[in-house]
Amino acid sequence: MHSSASSASALRRRLLGAAAAAGLMAAAPAFAQHDWPSRPIKLVVPFPAGSSPDIIARVISQPLAKQLGQAIVIDNKPGAGGNIGTGTVAHATPDGYTMLFTINGPLATAPALYTKLNYDPLKDLAPVTLVATSPNVLVVPPSLNVDSVGAFTSLVKKEPGKLNFGTVGAGSSAHLAMELLKGKENLDILHVPYAGFPQVVTAMLGGQVQAGFMVPAIAMPQVRDGKLKALAVTSTKRSPALPDLPTMAEQGVPDFEVISWQAILVPAGTPQPIVDRLNKELVQIIKSEEVQKQLTAQYFTAAPSTPAELTALIKKEQQTLGAVIKRLNLTLD
Repeated sequence: MHSSASSASALRRRLLGAAAAAGLMAAAPAFAQHDWPSRPIKLVVPFPAGSSPDIIARVISQPLAKQLGQAIVIDNKPGAGGNIGTGTVAHATPDGYTMLFTINGPLATAPALYTKLNYDPLKDLAPVTLVATSPNVLVVPPSLNVDSVGAFTSLVKKEPGKLNFGTVGAGSSAHLAMELLKGKENLDILHVPYAGFPQVVTAMLGGQVQAGFMVPAIAMPQVRDGKLKALAVTSTKRSPALPDLPTMAEQGVPDFEVISWQAILVPAGTPQPIVDRLNKELVQIIKSEEVQKQLTAQYFTAAPSTPAELTALIKKEQQTLGAVIKRLNLTLD
């Protein structure tokens, strides 16, 4: 009897000890979240210093550091169109100390362009918020003598296969925008890829290419100087940063949207209270007058969102631009 009682007592002690340990384990994440952040946070930008994502990441990181009471350390990890840095964050520890500031390419078009992508944007990353959006601009040299999208497409149809368009590479936003226009208007215009937008501008001014979709920061100084002519923006609504430019829809091409956007994400599995706190702080920062002013200077429009809205945007672009990539049979690996 005594032996049996001792065994029962020992069993109870073991069970109580296990329960206490489980309780401590359950409480640990809650404590960590309550204590977050207790050290600097790394913000990975998968593009070079001085690039548009890098500039805007620094605009956002300064007030965020102040709000969180910890330094935000920018970590530039360029390569493979942003996929290297994005993959680094996708596989980082989901503890709230690693964040991603990226553009749509690594999230929306990379899954269709790369067969060996080492991350799944929708499974390995948790959206926090959209930051800002910017349209592309369809530009032509004045020598082409067209003043509208309709006049441009008519000219291309009159001279099939004789005109060229320049881009910053196959699968880029500039390339997919023209391919979308080609598909909608049944155009025969040849693609000429270049290393960067400055080279596209030089080729356009030199007469090697006759059209191109460009980011406004590159296009608009040339337009203001009278060297290029802007025909339309690629957003569904006019851009607040470019209010005088009509949309593609206003120019007779409905359902046309190929925008550039920038967003913040964290590794999937990051505790929800941390994601919620980041979203709350970032939305407030993005809505601030000072940040909106700096975004406008880069031709971007502030566009804070919920995590669900960012997820919906990624899914939408994966479908629409993925269809264009599939039609072209494009792969980049």
